[in-house]
Amino acid sequence: MGRILFLVNLLLLSLASAASASHDYQKALSKSILFFEAQRSGYLPSNQRVNWRGNSGLVDGKANGVDLVGGYYDAGDNVKFGLPMAFTITMMSWGIVEYGKQMAESGELGHAMEAVKWGTDYLIKAHPEPYVLYGEVGDGNSDHYCWQRPEDMTTNRQAYRIDTAHPGSDLAGETAAAMAAASIVFRRSDPAYSNQLLDHAKQLFDFADKYRGKYDFSISVVQKYYRSVSGYGDELLWAAAWLHEATDEPYYLDYLGRNGGPLGGTGWAMTEFGWDVKYAGVQVLVSKFLLQGKAAHNWQVFEKYRQNADFFMCSCLGKGSNNVQRTPGGLLFRQRWNNLQFVTSASFLLTIFSDYLQSAGQNVKCSSGVAVPSDLFNFAKSQVDYILGDNPRGTSYMVGYGSTYPQQVHHRASSIVSIKVDDSFVSCRGYATWFSRKASDPNLLDGAIVGGPDAYDNFADERDNYEQTEPATYNNAPLVGLLARLHGGNGGFNQLLPVVITKPNVPTRPKPLPIPQPKPSPVPVTGAFSPFTVKQTATTSWIAHGRTYYRYSVIVNNKSSKTAKDLKIIVSKLYGPIWGLEKAVDGYSFPPWLESLPAGKSFEFVYIHSATPADIWISGYTLV
Repeated sequence: MGRILFLVNLLLLSLASAASASHDYQKALSKSILFFEAQRSGYLPSNQRVNWRGNSGLVDGKANGVDLVGGYYDAGDNVKFGLPMAFTITMMSWGIVEYGKQMAESGELGHAMEAVKWGTDYLIKAHPEPYVLYGEVGDGNSDHYCWQRPEDMTTNRQAYRIDTAHPGSDLAGETAAAMAAASIVFRRSDPAYSNQLLDHAKQLFDFADKYRGKYDFSISVVQKYYRSVSGYGDELLWAAAWLHEATDEPYYLDYLGRNGGPLGGTGWAMTEFGWDVKYAGVQVLVSKFLLQGKAAHNWQVFEKYRQNADFFMCSCLGKGSNNVQRTPGGLLFRQRWNNLQFVTSASFLLTIFSDYLQSAGQNVKCSSGVAVPSDLFNFAKSQVDYILGDNPRGTSYMVGYGSTYPQQVHHRASSIVSIKVDDSFVSCRGYATWFSRKASDPNLLDGAIVGGPDAYDNFADERDNYEQTEPATYNNAPLVGLLARLHGGNGGFNQLLPVVITKPNVPTRPKPLPIPQPKPSPVPVTGAFSPFTVKQTATTSWIAHGRTYYRYSVIVNNKSSKTAKDLKIIVSKLYGPIWGLEKAVDGYSFPPWLESLPAGKSFEFVYIHSATPADIWISGYTLV
């Protein structure tokens, strides 16, 4: 019986391979990027291509007095989780850094950069102070009890943060890596934005290194969903590696050299790479520095990083001492829940390491023999081809690609009729109406990579089978660069040369009107010698439904030598929401968390509307 099953599987695999002997990697690349538009939170831009989605999460951060509108939902839910989001941005950026030329030739570089910027714009908002970073918006528990479109959310949108008293080196380190990697992406097309990202990256790395701790201790609500099992050592090294790649500063190389042992870079030989465990990615990047001749006095330590990178490659190829399990159809298998996240991440590392070795004329030494660069690349290609349909079931695990792909994706937005088709409110009880439907999703989640098959190549296309049918941004992120490489070929490029990103043809969108500059606030009723200053700054603008909106930051500073209490603030000509103040009978007062304002201190509040700046002044106070 076992022999018969083996022969049947072999026959099915042969038929599937014959049916799709070659894949349209350009089409798959386009779809893999398009998926990120379906995951967008916030005000959607006018050039949004996934038109069944609408604006959502428009009060994110309001309860905390900060603007956290935007970013990405991580998977099929409506929560914004900072750690996997930042990893997603890092991996998309890495793909552009290495294979931007191939993306440009396929016409997708502009879209890929837009996808990165949607994430980094949010990460900038989430980092309002050097030692403050917001790491989650929404509550996983309440969200998972509801099945609603993001446009209809009624669940808690509380935001959670790390700071000096509640550190999170893993979250801050990964976000620093994302900012640093993205700064390379925008270096040529938008130098000012690139420098802004790099400033954030350096601050976040300093925060992560100086105030060490696991982020899931500080943001305990994340523990059921994105617990940091590996700790923060890998993220500190990961951030340092990306900061060196972005700056070429020796400090970060020396940091990798000094901390390779203490933080595990030279000690941990891994067989997985993903949003939690970054060691293999660090080891590949440090190997690149070694092959570029940058190691200098760190060369002995960097050689140990390289040995661990080789160990990862050998384990994936099945030539090591501790090999990764494979399904009968040849797919790398690590766990039953969303296994494809590990397949796409590993395949990217195999591909990029293959190109590094090819550029340097080197091979990988495995316990069972030598592996040449083409061995790594060809195996990575086989994994991508499996995902696209070359498997025993003949099923593509990329939604919308091929003739057979998942129809009942575990994804709230795609499984509920678009709000643009039927704007009837979908309550939290959407589980009864939409989740339980045994029918195809009304909206095509084009390009999404779902969780994938089990250890025996089996797959059940059912919405409640979240282990196999739920997609995630970090499944797709490594695939973007990998598909660009598969479509474009190597073309004789040298991956060890300095990075040069092709200037993209960025998709156009209407430009917002110039941001109006705030006028001086009216003279306060307390006279010209008020102990307070009120400074307004227009920080950003955007277009929604043909109207230009502006975000204004207001800083109130106590310039006296005494503590201020009972502050009364008047805000006139305001036509939108305001965050960071407490509504009072005759205006506004301090935010709930602030009882008084010490001498020389200040606090900030923000508001949004589609008009020139509001009039703001202090109408009363007490100095003690």
